[in-house]
Amino acid sequence: MKLSGSTRKRPRNQRVSNPRQRKQQHLLDVKVRARKATQYRNRRVLVFISKIALAAAICAGIYFGARVGMRRFFFENPDYRLTMIDMQTDGTLQRDQVLKIAGLREGENIFQVNLAQVHRVLQQLPQVDEVEVLRKLPGEIDIRILERKPIAWITSEKQITDPFQSNVAFLMDARGVLMKEKKLLPEYLGLPLVTGCTSESLEPGKIVESVEAKAALELLRLSAGSFMQTRFQIREIDVSKGYCLVVTDKNHTRITVGFDHLEKQIQRLEQFLVYADDSRREIETVNLLVQRNIPVTFMKPAAEVINDTIDPDETPRIMKAIPVAPPPAKASAKSSAPAAGKNQNGPQPFSLQKQTQKGKKE
Repeated sequence: MKLSGSTRKRPRNQRVSNPRQRKQQHLLDVKVRARKATQYRNRRVLVFISKIALAAAICAGIYFGARVGMRRFFFENPDYRLTMIDMQTDGTLQRDQVLKIAGLREGENIFQVNLAQVHRVLQQLPQVDEVEVLRKLPGEIDIRILERKPIAWITSEKQITDPFQSNVAFLMDARGVLMKEKKLLPEYLGLPLVTGCTSESLEPGKIVESVEAKAALELLRLSAGSFMQTRFQIREIDVSKGYCLVVTDKNHTRITVGFDHLEKQIQRLEQFLVYADDSRREIETVNLLVQRNIPVTFMKPAAEVINDTIDPDETPRIMKAIPVAPPPAKASAKSSAPAAGKNQNGPQPFSLQKQTQKGKKE
């Protein structure tokens, strides 16, 4: 039986090109696409570099333009010339000294002054506690200095008569900073003196680190109370012993104090001072190192000291013998009386005194 034309099998899809042709066609297509991608990538890189160069050129123009403008309108402008330097301090620092150290001078441009450097240089001075530097346009700089307040003298010597004239005596503030000021005020002479500090080197600007010096500072701080400041005014603190402080006040009272528990020792000293005031006696020495049965000595009363000065203990008088010719027997008695009357107010030889006493007895 024959199949109809509609039922005939259609031929299958067959490639027109062979594998070799297809491979060659694929390679050509890849080369074309790679060339286009390279051109596109180069175009993007060129655009990116152009943008960067344009941005750099704009930034450089702005920078140089701003620099020229600032130099013309600020740094070279005569309106911003430094015409006034106001320096205020609460101590002994002089204006010329501060300006020389800070490197400031009138006439220079105010914007060329490095305020941070001026602040750092002035802060390094031993006598400066706080400093403030302000720029006020168009031509003024203000300097405010708070100087350290010395509370005592300190020296490595055990005895010193005049700290003003000594090269080894330094002023010390409450934080232990050492100072050597060129101009000394009269009130510095009445400051307490810490002597015998040989455990460390003393230099201007240095902070004391020894246990003895720190204990002396703490004692000065504690003694600044209302009662202790009026009743017990410290004049000297000897730290040379190494294990205690020997404190002397204005009344020459000597107090031996330990390094530890200073507050308790000050409280016990206050009790002794109150007792001395109630009994109207002056303390000579107190040893606060002892916890119990504290040894205390008192000064002699003023009346007793005066009596000892006016009426000293009787001592044998040593007289120089003067040779005298023996008078006649009868005339001696008569002449001795007027002679005694004449010499009554003046000194007489020891031998003549004996003769007058014998004449009176006869």
